[in-house]
Amino acid sequence: MRASAIRRGCTALAAVASLALAATACGGTTKNDVKNDSGGSAASSGKADPGAALKKGLTVGFLPKQVNNPYFTSADKGGEKALTELGSNYKEVGPSSATDTAGQVSYVNTLTQQQVSAMAVSAQDPGALCTALKQAMSNGIKVVTYDSDTRPECRDAFVSQASAEDLGRTEVRLLAQQIGYRGEIAILSAAQTATNQNTWIGYMKDELKDPKYKDVKLVKVAYGNDDAQQSFQQTQGLLQEHPDLKGIISPTTVGIKAAAQYLSGSKYKGKVRLTGLGTPNDMRKYVKNGTVEAFELWDPAKLGELAARTAVALASGQITGKEGETFKAGDTAYTLGKDGVINLGKPTVFAAENIGQFDF
Repeated sequence: MRASAIRRGCTALAAVASLALAATACGGTTKNDVKNDSGGSAASSGKADPGAALKKGLTVGFLPKQVNNPYFTSADKGGEKALTELGSNYKEVGPSSATDTAGQVSYVNTLTQQQVSAMAVSAQDPGALCTALKQAMSNGIKVVTYDSDTRPECRDAFVSQASAEDLGRTEVRLLAQQIGYRGEIAILSAAQTATNQNTWIGYMKDELKDPKYKDVKLVKVAYGNDDAQQSFQQTQGLLQEHPDLKGIISPTTVGIKAAAQYLSGSKYKGKVRLTGLGTPNDMRKYVKNGTVEAFELWDPAKLGELAARTAVALASGQITGKEGETFKAGDTAYTLGKDGVINLGKPTVFAAENIGQFDF
């Protein structure tokens, strides 16, 4: 199928979803693991004042899953830009490995000891950070998760890049169109414990139950741990183990780039389709050389910006994290959903015809 047709189809699909996905660009957990057993969120007991003035001079600490990861670099720069505009201070800390959960816990404790006003965290694990985050909240620090969530009771709000369901389902639809709804497929994920990855994969598996995918078979979920070399090797392993593989979905920016790198230099180029979540700058050459037909993502800088603005709104008392509260971030008004989830917006499908319009 032509890229333009794929793009139109996927854009239509994305349009009907409330795609604000707080799902980047990471195992053992499922979407059920992030539900709050009590059904509530971590919203403070105070009452929101939508008309409260935004405070200045705050310090917001960003804690990504992994520093020096291009996706999080872009996201956190968006947060820094927003905080500068709002008259507050930005700082970033974080582990160099996307699987160093203990390191993330340590950085939460460090930010708490430094008495930041708020922190924005992309969680490597839905539960492992909870004790530390609850301690931060008990000290009056507002906690926003972005990109990958914790359990709802462990933070005040979650900024989701899009609806998890839409992301998972649209990636299956995108790949199925490219392989003609027939053949073996695999998923190249990030870490086995990554909340967002596992939630999306759950929806992918559910989407594949639709009768229209009766000739599409998911043969394996592999994990590259958001490490370029491991993801490259996992792609190679998938094709050695499953020589009839027709397509790969990689819902991680590190994974899809590494998979594209392997495919582009192999006999599988143009034969094994690849889609997932990637940045235009990472994937541009692979689209141009025919390795990748189409993929999707949200703008990570806008995700980081919204996380920063949400943190300031919380610290200023405009919102507390309760469902139904509203606040304005820049020129856009946002409403908090169930469990304090805020959706950024729709993902964009990138193909040869439009990828040149983007630079991130």
